[in-house]
Amino acid sequence: MNEIIEMLSFSFMQRALIVGIPVALCAALLGVSLVLKRYAMIGDGLSHVGFGALAIASAFGWTPLWVAVPVVVIAAFLLLRLSENSKIKGDSAIAIISSAALAIGVVIATVGNGMNTDLNSYLFGSILAASPQDVVMSLCLSAVVLAVFVLFYSKIFAVTFDEGFAKATGVNSGAYNMLIALLTALTIVIGMRIMGTLLISSLIIFPALTSMRLCKTYKSVIICSAVVSVLCFIVGIFTSYFLETPTGATIVIVNLIAFLCFALISKIKGWMFTHERG
Repeated sequence: MNEIIEMLSFSFMQRALIVGIPVALCAALLGVSLVLKRYAMIGDGLSHVGFGALAIASAFGWTPLWVAVPVVVIAAFLLLRLSENSKIKGDSAIAIISSAALAIGVVIATVGNGMNTDLNSYLFGSILAASPQDVVMSLCLSAVVLAVFVLFYSKIFAVTFDEGFAKATGVNSGAYNMLIALLTALTIVIGMRIMGTLLISSLIIFPALTSMRLCKTYKSVIICSAVVSVLCFIVGIFTSYFLETPTGATIVIVNLIAFLCFALISKIKGWMFTHERG
């Protein structure tokens, strides 16, 4: 207990928790819709775009997050447009945009001032990287994401499960798909500081898939996903501090363990049900 109190006394740990918990919550809520719509890898693609934008901002001495936010939002809209209105569909569109953005960012960063420590923290994540300014901006963006998600929950639910029926009932599915993409883009950008480009998509994918092992309704999956995501983030942060392991990677491993535990429980429940019927 004394060690935990000592850990929480450090300002960088406080900032990591203040930024990370809302990000984990936002990622979990959006992840359910993205996984059900088979757009789980959009987080990975947008994180690569974010790294490219951050690398360019770093090379020119601009404020990284203020550059990354509009660029990633535009990329999210472009991904949806490519998927809906061209021959390049889903995963192919994500692969093209993400790999191109990452390559451009690496080249510009290398030619400009090299792959400095700040860029490496965006690539692999670092709890030391979040500045007080990042905390304020991240909290504001997280509040916007959560508020918009709650406000348009019923419409997001309709578009997620049956887009054709949603259109027939008068829901502008295109606008709400854009809204999901916008919220995802904001979540990706504010989470890159702690999780890193290479791992931020795990916050979107793992909690949703974990919850789906046991929960069967959209609402229960949403609630369970949010709880699992926040708990895994906190456990990952604490574990990385005590074991001195990379933060982002540790959080992903904790999410993996949670997924395996839920999958095992699901298997056991299925076996027990089959055994009782037999």
